[in-house]
Amino acid sequence: MTSTASTHSAPDPSKTGAPSIASVLATTTTIQILSTMTALALTGIAPLVAGEFGLAPHYVGYQISVIYAAGTFASAMAGTLIQHRGPVQVEQLALACFGTALLLLTSASPWLALLASMVIGVGYGVQNPASAQILGAVTPPHRRSLIFSIKQAGVPIGGVVAALLIPALAGWLGWRTTFVLGAVPCFAMIGVLALKGGPERPAAPVTISVWRGFVYEQRLVWGKAPLRVLAMLGMLYSSIQLSLSAFAVIMLVEHHWSMFAAGLVAGGVQACGALGRVSWGGLGDRFGGFTVLAVIGVVSMACMIALWRIDALPAVVAIGVLCLFGFCMSGWNGVVMAECTHHCAPEDAGRVIGGSLVYTFLGAMIGPAAMATIYGFTGDYGTSFLLVSWVAGLGALLAGRAAMASRA
Repeated sequence: MTSTASTHSAPDPSKTGAPSIASVLATTTTIQILSTMTALALTGIAPLVAGEFGLAPHYVGYQISVIYAAGTFASAMAGTLIQHRGPVQVEQLALACFGTALLLLTSASPWLALLASMVIGVGYGVQNPASAQILGAVTPPHRRSLIFSIKQAGVPIGGVVAALLIPALAGWLGWRTTFVLGAVPCFAMIGVLALKGGPERPAAPVTISVWRGFVYEQRLVWGKAPLRVLAMLGMLYSSIQLSLSAFAVIMLVEHHWSMFAAGLVAGGVQACGALGRVSWGGLGDRFGGFTVLAVIGVVSMACMIALWRIDALPAVVAIGVLCLFGFCMSGWNGVVMAECTHHCAPEDAGRVIGGSLVYTFLGAMIGPAAMATIYGFTGDYGTSFLLVSWVAGLGALLAGRAAMASRA
């Protein structure tokens, strides 16, 4: 399918003086790593610090859901903010949110943790649309799946930091000091963005109407069938992805793995996710984004069914299933974002992605909370994954139908 956007080409940085793709990619990927590290900061140490907050470890699922609930509203406003303040200033706002939230979490107060989670959500909700606007300005259409997937590889890399580095530093320096150190690069990147610059700030309208901007973005998303499917895939797949990130360590510890071993496996899952993002992005450019997204759904569903009997699996097989799950379920996001840019005009990329991410955040908000609730009834994470495996199957069906429609 040929879209209006794909007829446009990105400007040549050597001729315009704009930042190079490599420079912009490095900056936006670093911000993505920091944002995910902040969002998942408590997941790798939940069994260790939950008592200090006066809560059970599985409550981290609700904390993740709070982050994405706030992210849902922030994403709905992201396009309007970008139109009025420019993507660079919106990225700086996101970084300020991440650094401030990490400092708030050191209080070990449930109420301040709730506030910190909402602040993280605001940053997370506006970060991706702003990054997409900055990166889309220098990326040619035929390379978008790969380039956007490389940037989105920052999500599982941030997950590796949360699963491995934060627990290691927490054991050495204490978790509060670790969180303070984590805030430093967040604030430092604000200065880096000020030095590097980015796309010119658009001429702002006289008045700001968040509601009108939200309605306009939703019309863009729902006005084209491919964008509607991509929005739904974001909701379905994000619900599973965040459930895996939130509960991987806790699930393994429940099944008698040590904290150290569980952390290593969770780090491996996230590392496979980083590899998956780049791999699926390259395959998306070659075979089509919807085809790749259908395969991701099928394989992820099989992995979730396998986790039902995780105790019966040899350790190496269990690790393999989890790593394959991470490879698939952390690999879809860049493909979805790139596919969105193929079905909209370049100047609307930030607004379309912001409008689509509303549904991604809804999924991420619902998924971990639903898993925590299902666990409350079943008392077993493997069974909980089995009961929601249909979500991946539905995503595969929607993507497969869209792939066939694009070839018709």
